[in-house]
Amino acid sequence: MTILNTDRLLLRPPEARDYDDFVRFFSNQQQAEYVGGVKDAEQCWRLLASYIGHWSMKGYGYMSVEERSSGLFMGCVGLWDSDPWPELEMGYWLMAEAQGQGYAFEAANAVLQLVFNTLGQKTLVSYIAAENHASIQLAERLGARYEQVIELLDFGPHGVYRYSNSA
Repeated sequence: MTILNTDRLLLRPPEARDYDDFVRFFSNQQQAEYVGGVKDAEQCWRLLASYIGHWSMKGYGYMSVEERSSGLFMGCVGLWDSDPWPELEMGYWLMAEAQGQGYAFEAANAVLQLVFNTLGQKTLVSYIAAENHASIQLAERLGARYEQVIELLDFGPHGVYRYSNSA
């Protein structure tokens, strides 16, 4: 399984031990607003199981992000590529205490390098709600360019922000 290291972070496939952190994150409306909303404990279990299963089915997926110095769970950054999903997407969510410190940029940049340099993809998107200004800023800082608004399955309208391999 793929493990990525950055200066401050360890990105690894999700594990059952992440469950309590999923529950903590998804119990907070403000944190969970743009990633499917509040979830109860059972829904968190199913989401974590889907993240773990994605790795089994695709060989990549969302990665749990840990601070290397403390081992604390910071959130998840990674890839989603289910059959009904429009195309390979990079998504990200961080615990409140991990926000505003550059962790999302650091982790997402590592995932971009994985996508372009290891998986050999030429393009990747992030689907972002128009109101999610922090996510839009991060995507643009990572080099994504806005393309259009699509109706994203049952998630409603989302902007398509495309990353391209410049190599």
